Parts: sequence; structure tokens; C-alpha cells
Amino acid sequence: MESLMVPVIALVGRPNVGKSTLFNRLTRSRDAIVGDLSGLTRDRQYGEAKWQGRTYIVIDTGGISGDEEGIDAKMAEQSLQAIEEADAVLFLVDARAGMTASDQMIGEHLRRRNKQSFLVVNKVDNLDVDLARAEFSPMGLGEPLAIASAHGRGITQMLEAVLGAFPKDAGEPEEGGEEEEVQQGQEAKRIPGPSEKDGIKLAIIGRPNVGKSTLVNRMLGEERVIVYDQAGTTRDSIYIPFERDDEKYTLIDTAGVRRRGKIFEAVEKFSVVKTLQAIQDSNVVVFVMDAREGVVDHDLNLLGFVLESGRALVIALNKWDGMDQGQKDYVKTELERRLFFVDFADIHFISALHGTGVGHLYKSVQASFQSAIARWPTSRLTQILEDAVSDHAPPLVNGRRIKLRYAHLGGANPPLIVIHGNQVDAVPRAYTRYLENTYRRVLKLVGTPIRIEYKGGENPYEGNKNTLTDRQVNKKRRLMSHHKKAEKKRKDKRK
Repeated sequence: MESLMVPVIALVGRPNVGKSTLFNRLTRSRDAIVGDLSGLTRDRQYGEAKWQGRTYIVIDTGGISGDEEGIDAKMAEQSLQAIEEADAVLFLVDARAGMTASDQMIGEHLRRRNKQSFLVVNKVDNLDVDLARAEFSPMGLGEPLAIASAHGRGITQMLEAVLGAFPKDAGEPEEGGEEEEVQQGQEAKRIPGPSEKDGIKLAIIGRPNVGKSTLVNRMLGEERVIVYDQAGTTRDSIYIPFERDDEKYTLIDTAGVRRRGKIFEAVEKFSVVKTLQAIQDSNVVVFVMDAREGVVDHDLNLLGFVLESGRALVIALNKWDGMDQGQKDYVKTELERRLFFVDFADIHFISALHGTGVGHLYKSVQASFQSAIARWPTSRLTQILEDAVSDHAPPLVNGRRIKLRYAHLGGANPPLIVIHGNQVDAVPRAYTRYLENTYRRVLKLVGTPIRIEYKGGENPYEGNKNTLTDRQVNKKRRLMSHHKKAEKKRKDKRK
């Protein structure tokens, strides 16, 4: 069973042509180091980006100049690897510096690889755009796209050209689709999402050699994925439909099915792209960790991406067998200390090799999926909001209380709750966490992130003018005259 994966776009070019600046603008982050010194990006950076409802993955790379040695050679190798991983390449050049020999070398490499490439002329601010394009047109990579990544100029046109080259996956996990305004007292329309009859798309992810393929084989009941005790025998994602207890699943495994004689030594140790694509394409993620190694920084980075993507999550601590009680107690303490930010997820202690605890994963997968796609009426969400505000009111802002009026469902997978009120821009993050925890507890959500979005209230009568009749005008004058006379009498008495 195949599915259209989210597109992967690689940013390549010489050092200091603006790749990291563009990466940060596309992903709306500050993950990549940005500066004016060449060579600041050492390794490939991966980020999730969204544009007009489309999700795609961006890879930022170090620069290529053609005369690299030492660490620079490693950076160039990373860039070339990113080209192989990507579905399309944005080849950035510097309009101010003009075309260089390094630019020509990179362009020649892209033409040889027959990779879908887009020539992007960056830093065109304060320059003649037509002249800048004309200088790079002879490179033979199509019509150059002119942008100024630092200021956002030309980004929309660039994305239209790049993402327009890829078909939109009708089954792409949604985040609620097109949201419609819901007035107080109304119910939100049904939000389309993955249904139970479609089955659950399940991604098995984790660091190299933590037992992902062994777990896949155990879940499928057959040696479907070839397993070696060597980090890096997994490169391609595969889709495996199966059933268990009359429930349908499609397992997305980042391990490629290989014949035993076709495993080469030069296998990439860890395919970040395939892992990120599997997360994006799934309904539920089973995150596998090596209990004997405990929680490492790489685990936290991957979990952060799962959380950012909004996917439901189940955590499996593999290789639990054979550990003494002291080791187990230490690992549990570390889990509580370092995985506090995903405390909504069920944690299972398993042995994929022997099958211990694997069966219990399905119950958590089902519960997480049901929580992620659940729907609630506006009246229910508003009542929970009112009870939460009654128990713990929002803080004052400049002496005025923040007013939260009503809530409705704005999306699913993960659940998005839209809260309408006044001064919502001033709601502290701590109070939002309080509301998230309240909704999670009352709605009995498990295994899924929950997101809250605020919308400022508008006065429905704003702009309406109350026109008085002649009789009302005369009455208003009499009342004002009477009020002034009474006020004058009070002042005279005080004297």
C-alpha cells in the first residue's frame, strides 16, 4: 500500500548565499545558524514547513565551493547527500556576487543527477531583478526565480513553482482543514479526518539499532523486514497493511525490505528524511527507544519533531528484558525527568525479540488514535471552558480581566480547540497549559497532543449608529437639563 509522501526540498549552494536565512523563513524557526561568515552550517538541518495547507520538509546544508578540505569536505559531502535524499533542489546563488566557478560546478552536478532543480537567485533587493536573472540564465536550470530571503520578497512565487510540481496527496493527514467561523450558540460543522474504516497508519521510528525492525517483525508475525545487528541497515520506508483483532493497520516502517545478499556496507546510518516523512504520513507514531542506553539527546530531538507534527504518540522502551531492578528504576526516573514534555503518551516496557509486552502496544495505539480524531460539540467544549475559568480565572491585564467566552473544535489529529474572547493576546502560556491539561483530563484524552488557539472577540454592534427620533432627542435634552439643575442644587447646598 503506497501513499504520496510529503515532498522533501533541499537547499544547496555556495557558502553564505542565504540558505539558512531561507530555511528559517520557510520553517518559521531559528534552528539553522544564521550569519555572514562562510561555513556556519556544519550538518544537514531538517525542518517541517507549511504553505497554503501543504506540508513539506526542508533540508538546509553546508556550502559547496569545490576546493574543500577537512571539515569543509565533510560539509560538501552532507550537501551532496541532501541532493540524493530530496525530491527537489533549490539551488541558491548570490545576485550581488554574480555567477562564480563554484556555482557552475554545482549546476553541472545537478544536471548530471537529473534531479528536479530550481535555480533561485537570492539577495536581489536593491538590484535590477531582470539583470540578475539574465546573468544566471545560461546555467541551463530553467527560468531563475528571484527572491530576497532576508525580507521575504519573491517567496510566494517561488513556493508556487516548487510545490506546484508535486501532486497533492488527498490522504495527507490534516490539521483541521479549512476552518469556518463558529458563533456562540452554534455547533461546529463536522471536520473531515481519518476514519476508523480507513485503518490506522502506524509509523515505527527511533534511532538506529534500537530494535525497530525486530518490533515490526514481531507485530507482523513474520520476518518481513531483514534484521542485522548493525546500525544503518534501514534506508527506505515501506507500507505494510495488516490486521489484528479485526482492526486494520498500515505499518510505515523506515526499514527497507532487502534480500540478504543485497545489503551493502555503504548504507546511510540513519535516514532522517524517511523518518520525518513517516511521521508526517502517519496517524500514530510508535517511538522505540533502547532501554539499556536510556534517554539520549537524539531521542529528544526526534520526539520534538513528533510533537511539532501533532501526531499521536506511543513510547516503547525496548530490550527491557535482562536488566536488573536497579537499572530499571534508574531508567524510569530518567524517563520522568527528561520526557516530561510528552507526559500525555503511554510508555510500554517491551522485548521485541521475545515478544514481551508487544501486545499491549495495540491498546495504546487504538486509544491514542481515538483521542486524536475525537469530535465534541461546541456546547461541551464551552462548558469545560466555563468550569475551568470558574475554578481558576485568567489574570488581570492593566486592571482588566481577560474574558474567555466560548470554545469550539477547530481541527483534529491533533485536536485543535479554538477559544473566543477579549484580550486573548495577553493570555499567559502557563494559563494555556492549564486549559490544555483541563481539556485533556475532562475529555479523557490519551496519547495525543492538544492545541489551543485564541480568537479575539469583535463587537457585533460596532459601526452601527443609533439614530434617535425627534421625540427621543427632546426627552434626552429634558433629562440632561434636569440632571444639570439637580447637580447645581447639590453644589449650592454644600456652600
